[in-house]
Amino acid sequence: MNLEIGEKAPEFELLSNKNELIKLSDFVGKTVLLYFYPKDMTPGCTTQACDFRDNYSQFLDLNCVILGVSPDSQTKHEKFIEKYHLPFQLLVDENHRVAEEYGVWKWKKNFGKEYMGIERSTFVIDKEGYLVKEWRKVKVKDHVKEALEFIKKNL
Repeated sequence: MNLEIGEKAPEFELLSNKNELIKLSDFVGKTVLLYFYPKDMTPGCTTQACDFRDNYSQFLDLNCVILGVSPDSQTKHEKFIEKYHLPFQLLVDENHRVAEEYGVWKWKKNFGKEYMGIERSTFVIDKEGYLVKEWRKVKVKDHVKEALEFIKKNL
């Protein structure tokens, strides 16, 4: 699916690490930073999650909710959060339905093998539920600062 800046972000309902159903519409009135990542406990995903953790209070000050999404299970998310003291929710997309809706479920190559997986991507959704910014093929280094600056300047 191709998303366009300025259009309504696709609604979803996913299980969280706390075993609660979370909907995008639960956060109307807040900015949502929705980030998709490949896998809990891997080096790049851990660095990214810890960068969000380390800047979490600044996002809160901007009335911004951070939601991470991967195909990992609720149990894996819980362990990831406990190990790295992550203060935000991680959502379970085991069947990658939401990843497909956001256009981040892609063919990937690693060590000569091709497989389907998450293309690291971040979306900023405004208080009314409209997509205002996206980053695709995210490089972890400095990404969180870039996202934070965008929200500070634009929302």
